[in-house]
Amino acid sequence: MPQTTPRKLGPVLATMFVTGNMVGSGLFLLPATLGALGGISVFTWILATTGALVIAGVFARLGVIAPWAGGPYAYARATLGRYVGFQTNYIYWISCWVGNVGIALAVTGYLTELVPALKPPLISAAATSAVIWIMVGANIVGPRIVGTIEAMAMVVGLAPILAIGIFGWFYFDPAVFEASWNVSGQPAYLAVPRSLILVFWAFTGLESAAVAVEVVENPKRNLPIAALAGVALAAVIYVVSCTVLMGIVPAKALAESSAPFAIVAREIFGPGAATVLIFTTILKASGTHGGWTLVSAATAKAAAEDGAFPGLFAKVDRRGIPVRSLIAHGVLMTIAAFATASPTIGQQFGKLIDMAVVYSLISYLYSSIALIRLRKAGEPGAVRDWALAGIAGVFSVWVIAASDRQLLLIAFALAVTSVPLYPFYKGRADTTPVVVGQEA
Repeated sequence: MPQTTPRKLGPVLATMFVTGNMVGSGLFLLPATLGALGGISVFTWILATTGALVIAGVFARLGVIAPWAGGPYAYARATLGRYVGFQTNYIYWISCWVGNVGIALAVTGYLTELVPALKPPLISAAATSAVIWIMVGANIVGPRIVGTIEAMAMVVGLAPILAIGIFGWFYFDPAVFEASWNVSGQPAYLAVPRSLILVFWAFTGLESAAVAVEVVENPKRNLPIAALAGVALAAVIYVVSCTVLMGIVPAKALAESSAPFAIVAREIFGPGAATVLIFTTILKASGTHGGWTLVSAATAKAAAEDGAFPGLFAKVDRRGIPVRSLIAHGVLMTIAAFATASPTIGQQFGKLIDMAVVYSLISYLYSSIALIRLRKAGEPGAVRDWALAGIAGVFSVWVIAASDRQLLLIAFALAVTSVPLYPFYKGRADTTPVVVGQEA
């Protein structure tokens, strides 16, 4: 049979793909998480948005200079050596599918608001697994299907949130916002940096177009558009929607809620609106989960093609879809879904998300270094790119350093496991171009 090529993502769908990968469970859960901090979190949003735009700028430049499949892995491999590339892919890959399990868990969590019978741990895990396999199936059909689902979910899923972001300001009470300004009891210079890792979960995924560059049409033009426009659109949605809640619902009530937007929807539009919002939230988070499934598979595929991952992840069908890799990811995520099924699922969810952010930031740091090493002195725009990469690198290190110490130890311990695994792949075929440095 003749080989067919699936249609690729243009600038609009690529932007929706990036934005959709960011605007998911974070939008619907972060207001409750940040309720423990208060209205002062607006400064956290400003810092996180600035940092995300700078990091997106790094990926935009890398997409033009070196449009290689695999994103952070390919950049680290080419400029910092084979082991660093392997480690980058290893930890980034873990962050992708572990964080994606968290998104699937969020879908189930919202679903239990409509179907309380799903709350028992094993039933909840089964429902989460169903979400996982539905989106694995969508990715097997083709990447354009996932991009279309994300675009549709963006409209349907965000419509009620945007309605709250617009009409909610008519119910905004400055007294409520002021009373909940800083409820953490910490001075601002400590409270804001320590909450950055929570807020930055909202922006993980900004590199999605770079990772899945093979499914982006004309990447040298469209990847920078998708990276920067995707972050900017996500930031507007996050800041406007989350800030208005702080002036309607007291911080304590937000912190105790599992569906903070539903509280406001009920107050503004009535109880029926809260139900509709929960349903659309489920749809939006499901779309985000599908996008991250594609990113996870693309990351593993790029590394497997270079011999830095098992060959299973590189095999594709006649349409170029890594079916076996997608199925393998479905199995891994299903195992994780059942492994986290316990009465402390909320705490485990938080740890999974924090771990995913730390590992994502490490990969962003390596990508920033890669941009510096790819630009030679005297080249047009080299100084600008060095400055951009330097700011992105410093920001990444700052957020990592401000995170929980115990989390850092766990993240470090897991990253160290890449050392004994590396020799199994060191001698395999390697096709990634080595731009700077020696073979490791």
